[in-house]
Amino acid sequence: MIRTHTCGELTIADDTKRVTISGWVHRIRDHGGVFFIDLRDRYGLTQVVFNPDINAQSHQAAQEIKPEYVIEVTGVIEPRPDGTENLKLPTGQIEVRAEILNVLSKSETPPFPIADDDQPVGEDIRLKYRFLDLRRSKLQAGLLARHRVVLAVRNYLSENGFIEIETPMLGKSTPEGARDYLVPSRVNPGTFYALPQSPQLMKQLLMVSGFDRYFQICRCFRDEDLRADRQPEFTQIDLEMSFATEEDIYSVTEGILYHCFKAGIDKEIELPFKRLSHPQAIELYGIDKPDLRFDMHLSNLTELAGQSEMTIFKEVIGRGGIIKGVAVPGGCKFSRKEIDDLTKFAAIYGAKGMAYIKVTSDGFTSPIAKFFSQDLLKQIVQRTGAATGDIVFMIADSPKIVNDSLAALRNKLGKELGLYDEKEFNFLWVTDFPLFSYNEEEDRFESEHHPFTSPKTEDIPILDSDPLKVRSASYDLVVNGVETASGSVRIHQSEIQQKVFKLLKMTDDEIRSKFGFFIDALKFGAPPHAGIAPGLDRILMIMLGLDSIRDVIAFPKTQKATDLMSAAPSEVDARQLKELHISLDT
Repeated sequence: MIRTHTCGELTIADDTKRVTISGWVHRIRDHGGVFFIDLRDRYGLTQVVFNPDINAQSHQAAQEIKPEYVIEVTGVIEPRPDGTENLKLPTGQIEVRAEILNVLSKSETPPFPIADDDQPVGEDIRLKYRFLDLRRSKLQAGLLARHRVVLAVRNYLSENGFIEIETPMLGKSTPEGARDYLVPSRVNPGTFYALPQSPQLMKQLLMVSGFDRYFQICRCFRDEDLRADRQPEFTQIDLEMSFATEEDIYSVTEGILYHCFKAGIDKEIELPFKRLSHPQAIELYGIDKPDLRFDMHLSNLTELAGQSEMTIFKEVIGRGGIIKGVAVPGGCKFSRKEIDDLTKFAAIYGAKGMAYIKVTSDGFTSPIAKFFSQDLLKQIVQRTGAATGDIVFMIADSPKIVNDSLAALRNKLGKELGLYDEKEFNFLWVTDFPLFSYNEEEDRFESEHHPFTSPKTEDIPILDSDPLKVRSASYDLVVNGVETASGSVRIHQSEIQQKVFKLLKMTDDEIRSKFGFFIDALKFGAPPHAGIAPGLDRILMIMLGLDSIRDVIAFPKTQKATDLMSAAPSEVDARQLKELHISLDT
């Protein structure tokens, strides 16, 4: 009896079976009369042998086969001859002795080799021929891992009382943060829907509706400048819980990540995750998403450096600036050119200069040593934790410039010096963000996360009098220096929500126009609730050790938000625009 099998499931246990397999021609080898083809489908490879002594007609036809032809082969499974086994393949002990060959579809020569994953191919070509790129094993492995991860998340959340509810794709435009993608309404001329940047308001309304544990593997859309870990459309593991504390969110999210890594790459990650408050993260690492796979923390040297004779240090301190330093292991070996290049790198982030102290076995070497006593140099080196052979870099400027510059320098050197294992995963909760930041150009407060984030209960009394000191009940999950999730306890009282809107300089008319339906809902018995939204694409990118989320998305966009394969976005004809009551001014 003939059975149809996949190319990756046949084993030595199937010896003597007569089977039919179908797939793409992966590789072709002519061994002096006997013809070998590796046949591929998404399950793996099987070697097929065309021998003229078995079937001359099929052997002759096989010589016309080219890579990426789709063929069907019927034959008998046999063990490979001794010494020709390939134990790297699940099917490496057997081959199919072909009897019947059927060409199902021919292929032109692909623009790049499908069989060779390691051959570099320009991303523009890969994206233009994405349907071919997706045949390659690395991309297929990424999408298969994505499937396993999503299935594990659904099962885990369902087992913990969450129900999956879909929220609308066509909603109201309530611009906050990134720009909305707008969709014109044909039946309501002059009006527009917005594609959701996240299901924020809808999931909060589900809490008001009594669905106390919601989740959704949801698509989100943001019209923003793109980079390796951003796409105009992306996927979140979105969840919300009623009557939940921050600790509840931490526990559930850590469970999600545990099951993600177990399903995706069979790795059991350590729980619970580390935690740092936002002030601690900025003080120690200069950034709110530090990579903790290596040490190199920043040290505040303002008080010590202020005791030196360095005029510029004293001037910076007088203007309310700070001085911080970082010890770089083995940095004594840096040449003057390497130090100059690192100084130029820090300048990208606003640093106007960077001082250094080399810690040698003979003492301290530095162009600024003459401005410091030996005791002061010793105290600075001790404060940074530098050892013999290290170098201490110091920057003096405003707190933002100092932190941004040294954080970027720390990340750069950590990678270039190999200070961490790239296969390691370090998980960190960053908590207690400020509720507001201040936009000096526009002379107004801005939400550090979003305007629905609750202030810490104990800070509500100073919401009117000192908004910048109010902490939020928010939290970010950072993995290897990448923000992979953000969430918060939400405001569930209408009067506090309206107060926050007004602190953001929204008028009563704006509040009513944009959020009236939401404010009304909070007046009808809204429970306390909290939520979070881990980014599925970023988690997969980190888990699989990839450089871009484009490699875990089937049909991604370029950094200019274009689809090179289908040529989207594209122009539409005048009839369509007329139906939508739209005229263009380009």
